Amino acid sequence: MVQKAKILLVDDRPENLLALEAILSALDQTLVRASSGEEALKALLTDDFAVILLDVQMPGMDGFETAAHIKRRERTRDIPIIFLTAINHGPHHTFRGYAAGAVDYISKPFDPWVLRAKVSVFVELYMKNCQLREQAALLRLQLEGGGKGAVGPGKESAGLLAELSARLAAVEEQAEALSKQLDDESADAAAVATAAHLERKLTGLRRALDALEPGTGSGASPLPAPN
Repeated sequence: MVQKAKILLVDDRPENLLALEAILSALDQTLVRASSGEEALKALLTDDFAVILLDVQMPGMDGFETAAHIKRRERTRDIPIIFLTAINHGPHHTFRGYAAGAVDYISKPFDPWVLRAKVSVFVELYMKNCQLREQAALLRLQLEGGGKGAVGPGKESAGLLAELSARLAAVEEQAEALSKQLDDESADAAAVATAAHLERKLTGLRRALDALEPGTGSGASPLPAPN
């Protein structure tokens, strides 16, 4: 059973959170509410999120300050942030949002279809990264259990390598399809960069698997550490 991705919704107005939940419910992921920047930071201490939808104007800690805290933490600095704002003070205000680490900056009222499409891209990228980490972890466990980190040529090891190769091939195919979807001028630069990062990680893991195949003479090569 595939685990659902978590999406963090941050807004001090309950009606806005309700509207976001209505828009994003079709994605069938786990939606987590936070009514303040402080509450959002607390949620980020324990859970991993695919993307954060962050309101700019909030009492106390506003969206810019919240984003700055998120980007300072090693655990959360790479989570995509989409700023939502009901005001528009021109290019300077927008630049401040990107400078704070946002991957996108959307003014209210926004098109529900556009917002859902943008969020779905980051959810897909997050899921592919999770699959990649699982494949790498499974291979590491086998290497550690094989004595001195080497996978022998036995039938059991060969069967495991074949299974891992097939699973990785499925992830590679899905990542390639996602990259093709992003290969146009309208795609977010951050989404394209994240997809390219995922492909590099997949290439590294594929090389590690190929090096473990019997007859290569390479032994157990170091595995990439997916982010």
